[in-house]
Amino acid sequence: VQLQASGGGLVQTGGSLRLSCAASGRAFSSYTVGWFRQAPGKEREFVAAIRRGGSTYYADSVKGRFTISRDNAKNTVYLQMNSLKPGDTAVYYCAGSQRVIASAVASTSMYDYWGQGTLVTVSS
Repeated sequence: VQLQASGGGLVQTGGSLRLSCAASGRAFSSYTVGWFRQAPGKEREFVAAIRRGGSTYYADSVKGRFTISRDNAKNTVYLQMNSLKPGDTAVYYCAGSQRVIASAVASTSMYDYWGQGTLVTVSS
């Protein structure tokens, strides 16, 4: 599976962006897909994930502002980001795996495939 993240850009505080993670390869619908982000000088952190059955998970910092969804017919996972803050500035990565368990969706080690990242910059 190859993943390609897109949709990043520059937005003002309070604005919105929608990121896309397009996957190539078969059996995409069986994958858990997660979004992670990494700000300069910081470790990569979990943002959101969606399992093959549609269950969703969010970091506390984005709950109520971000929504993850998937369109299996298009082999694409989306991250709708609303009410953006300067603290959301980071490179956003999507990742996929067939072996993620619910209790470990936030762990980078559970994901086998990673996209190249897309930069989100939120200006104050």
